[in-house]
Amino acid sequence: MARRSADELRKMREAGRVVAEMHERIRAAVRPGVTTAQLDAVGRDVISRRGATSNFLGYHGFPAVICASPNDVIVHGIPGSIILDEGDIISIDCGAVVDGWHGDAAFTMGVGEISSEAQRLIDVTEASLHAGIAAMVSGNHIGDIGAAVQHVVEAAGYSVVQEYVGHGIGRAMHESPEVPNYGRPGTGGKLHSGMTLAVEPMVNLGTAETFLTEDGWTVVTADQALSAHFEHTIAITDHGPEILTRL
Repeated sequence: MARRSADELRKMREAGRVVAEMHERIRAAVRPGVTTAQLDAVGRDVISRRGATSNFLGYHGFPAVICASPNDVIVHGIPGSIILDEGDIISIDCGAVVDGWHGDAAFTMGVGEISSEAQRLIDVTEASLHAGIAAMVSGNHIGDIGAAVQHVVEAAGYSVVQEYVGHGIGRAMHESPEVPNYGRPGTGGKLHSGMTLAVEPMVNLGTAETFLTEDGWTVVTADQALSAHFEHTIAITDHGPEILTRL
């Protein structure tokens, strides 16, 4: 991956701020009784107002600007008529493009009051993302990111999804290299300043095994246990990792 210029990073920050605003607005809209289609409408409004475009809508035919993945859905849930209930958890993954440069990020949150078990899964998954980000320094390796994520997840007794991974990001939403959420320190490609990567742990309460449903998009846990997902777009800089997808 080529080193991003200062101007390219500026554009990625702009895309990242649109994604962060989508997150903020969607978080505020999540409540019992809301449909996932209504959350998608919130995301569309942000993109429209900010003059950005969606990198999800139309991607291999995907019909929405967000992925909305409740409870046992790991990733790629299609927004629609599903109504959120008290006690559910919901993962939202979305992105934006500004001047041809991409941002991509995800979060998981509870709907109303949730169980302590569900909250712990969310907290551990978010902590694993930040552990992975902390490993994103020039001179480290891709495997250092995955190892950091995996250590946090497995120490808590949860499972790391292995079929779906993070990725490079820039002119396209998905670029090389792949960034697994597992690995061994010191292995894989070397990290260098100017790289931009999307790191996205997907963590299951039960087995790591997954199942792709008949719609060809929605990925669920094989044992129907809860799953959580967090993601940020990160720039590796001379001063350490910079999160591009937060306000």
